[in-house]
Amino acid sequence: MARMKSRGSQLLLPLSVLVILIVINVIKGVNYFDISIINGALYGNIPNVLYGASELVILAIGMTLVTSASGSQDLSVGVAATMTSAVFVWVLLSAGGITWWTILAAFLVSCVVGIAIGSFNGALVATLNVQPIVATLIVFTVGRSIAFLIDGKLSPIMTSNLTYEIGNSIPGVPVATPIILTVIFVALFAVLLKTTNLKLYSQAVGINQRAARLNGINPVRIKLLAFMIMGVCTAVAGFIAVTKAGRHDSYNLLKNIEMDAILAVAIGGNSLYGGKFSITGTIIGAYTIEVLDRTLLRLDVPTQALNAFKAVFIIILMVIASPAVREFAGNGTNWVRARLGGAARIQTALGEEAVAVPKSDSSAKKEA
Repeated sequence: MARMKSRGSQLLLPLSVLVILIVINVIKGVNYFDISIINGALYGNIPNVLYGASELVILAIGMTLVTSASGSQDLSVGVAATMTSAVFVWVLLSAGGITWWTILAAFLVSCVVGIAIGSFNGALVATLNVQPIVATLIVFTVGRSIAFLIDGKLSPIMTSNLTYEIGNSIPGVPVATPIILTVIFVALFAVLLKTTNLKLYSQAVGINQRAARLNGINPVRIKLLAFMIMGVCTAVAGFIAVTKAGRHDSYNLLKNIEMDAILAVAIGGNSLYGGKFSITGTIIGAYTIEVLDRTLLRLDVPTQALNAFKAVFIIILMVIASPAVREFAGNGTNWVRARLGGAARIQTALGEEAVAVPKSDSSAKKEA
């Protein structure tokens, strides 16, 4: 019961923000939840949110694990996804023909590259004790240049119905393919956490690395594993992003998504200093950010000012979610409960006294 209560309180913030944004959209237009089928695919605000946030959800999940184990964040996730997707496109176009087998082979190669990038970042963090933000700045700085070189100084285009179906929708299937891939990824990650001790070990290392070591947990391995899984997440996100676009743009693909991934972790009620985490909260946080972006556009906020409005909203949100404000709110709640409890006790005492007085009068009459 206590565990469910704690989990519910952790999800209160992201759910509250999401509900507020939905209410704003409903006020803006009562047809917000309308869904139609166009060319055999679902179309509407909700499907568009699910479709648009696919890459962010996957990267935010990996970011949650890295944050939990290392107590900091990976700033290179968007750039790493650009590099892995560049490798995917290069292998695919070099295969001589685009088939399901060549797509699968290119995707697996991109996953290997993502694991290699994650291993590089993880080695700096786990073995050399470099701060994750500093360690991942290396890939963040040079990654897009490497992707540009892999592209051959061009922006290669994938002219294939198969890659188009992966990035959009398969004929006869109303749900967009990226949504299906995201659901599959989330399900596989949930199975991984349920069937292994990865969550327990990551939280233990993030809370107290020394105590974890004394209990037989190897912090170096856990941190390295977290960054390697992050590498797989970047490969999957890059794969979805490049098939959506139909071409590889090493400069603009998933640009600045690192900040959104970190914010999704924070909005989800997870501590940015490591320790316990909630994947459910992170997923809600990722979709909340996507809803926020679309809400600002729906409110006719100029594109140039979009980041400014978004920053103001996030600042307000982070202040509300800060430990100081939470502690103040908790103290205020306890004060109100104490006052209400005192008033209730007084009312109870007065009621008991009022009941006791007639009994004494009646007994006095009987004696007379």
